[in-house]
Amino acid sequence: MRGLTWAALLGVEGAIHDKYDAIDKDTPIPTDRQIEVDIPRCHQYDELLSSPEGHAKFRRVLKAWVVSHPDLVYWQGLDSLCAPFLYLNFNNEALAYACMSAFIPKYLYNFFLKDNSHVIQEYLTVFSQMIAFHDPELSNHLNEIGFIPDLYAIPWFLTMFTHVFPLHKIFHLWDTLLLGNSSFPFCIGVAILQQLRDRLLANGFNECILLFSDLPEIDIERCVRESINLFCWTPKSATYRQHAQPPKPTADSSGVRSSTPFFSTECPDPPKTDLSRESIPLNDLKSEVSPRISAEDLIDLCELTVTGHFKTPTKKTKSSKPKLLVVDIRNSEDFIRGHIAGSINIPFSAAFTAEGELTQGPFTTVLQSFKGKVIVIVGHVAKHTAEFAAHLVKMKYPRICILDGGINKIKPTGLLTVPSPQI
Repeated sequence: MRGLTWAALLGVEGAIHDKYDAIDKDTPIPTDRQIEVDIPRCHQYDELLSSPEGHAKFRRVLKAWVVSHPDLVYWQGLDSLCAPFLYLNFNNEALAYACMSAFIPKYLYNFFLKDNSHVIQEYLTVFSQMIAFHDPELSNHLNEIGFIPDLYAIPWFLTMFTHVFPLHKIFHLWDTLLLGNSSFPFCIGVAILQQLRDRLLANGFNECILLFSDLPEIDIERCVRESINLFCWTPKSATYRQHAQPPKPTADSSGVRSSTPFFSTECPDPPKTDLSRESIPLNDLKSEVSPRISAEDLIDLCELTVTGHFKTPTKKTKSSKPKLLVVDIRNSEDFIRGHIAGSINIPFSAAFTAEGELTQGPFTTVLQSFKGKVIVIVGHVAKHTAEFAAHLVKMKYPRICILDGGINKIKPTGLLTVPSPQI
């Protein structure tokens, strides 16, 4: 049932056979040579895919995709991406083609443009921020030795892991991937790194390159479990990408699908508001170690008011401990004039010693007691908030993020509080 279940999850519908039959899969095209070279190297341990019939089907499905997407190009790796769909729908090429055509815009939007470097660069930058968010110690080590995602993660994401895992593992992984949204792959990537964590931390650049040239055995069950956990800890705007697929306008009002799992937050996509994240130039994004989160997410996480279109259906137990800490790094005068309820004030100018340690102040212990929970840095100078966050990451604080747009984003909401005057 997996082939049909996946097709349903991908929203495949309509006259898929007529559509597939109408595509010219015979006229020679320039891509034919590359396809001929790639097929005999793609998941050939499998007897279906290595059979002459398998090769012929591969060729037709891949050509159909290339011909029907004139704005995109065939990149090496597209064959790997096709393999799971072809295997599951071996006697239904039209369905294999339809699934692949639905999967790519959702998870790999514009990855197959002729010039895809801006898309890939943004994706890898967000991935770096996710590593820092979930595992600062590993992030610090990998950055120090210069082992950046560009060196190992492109085949992971470009093929959604089909280039690095055998089919039986991909089925298990994609069963979960297809329930998550387009940012779920970041969590899979972090989960893979965390499985290799001890070896990565113990080694330098060359050893890491070797380790990844032939990826060691990964426990896929554990990988799935851990990626779901990472996903649940990630504020949804932290993985915002300006090159992701734009949200579809929801025409029907019955867009609420109650059967979706608890970690799927993209059905339907929230409308963009003044409190959403803004796009920033790639170079600015690259200069920030920690991810930004939207004002919307912050309000939601602080439970300041019950606004927001998205509420997790998991039971919210009102524990006395808040689940996140807001650190306001403006000077104390600005802080007194108005701040987010429950936030603490650690002015940027005097927050760190020359050695990069936290200066002991009234709130240092509060900050330390929140190590491990989500900590949001708020200010009004973006460069300062980014630097403050980077300092905390250096000190191995996980789950650090920056409020996108700073305190000015919160001002119009009327949610800032002023302390009562001391009489």
